[in-house]
Amino acid sequence: MADALETEALWEDFHRVVNMTSAELAAWLRVRDAEERSEPLPDEAGSATGRHVLAILQKRRTDLTDDDVRVMYKVVDTVGDLVDMDDEPEPERPDDTRRWHRLMTLGHDPLKP
Repeated sequence: MADALETEALWEDFHRVVNMTSAELAAWLRVRDAEERSEPLPDEAGSATGRHVLAILQKRRTDLTDDDVRVMYKVVDTVGDLVDMDDEPEPERPDDTRRWHRLMTLGHDPLKP
């Protein structure tokens, strides 16, 4: 696992880019996966990465695993590639729905201040 200073910096970066609460993300994952005829169980809603982000949000920093750290790096890098964090938030819903849904699934709401 990463050293304490590296983990602290990653924790801060992760919580900077993941601006949704665990309740907001859980609701998004359920809505995103809901279909007209079926809806997954709450623990099975959303992508594997989305569910992992949700699990990390519910942990303390001292309880992180190596897999959590890997996912946190992935989320920080992906959100950083998709969003200019200095110019956030966007004033209205982004035109690129696919990008917006991907960000939301990772716990980043581009419309949140």
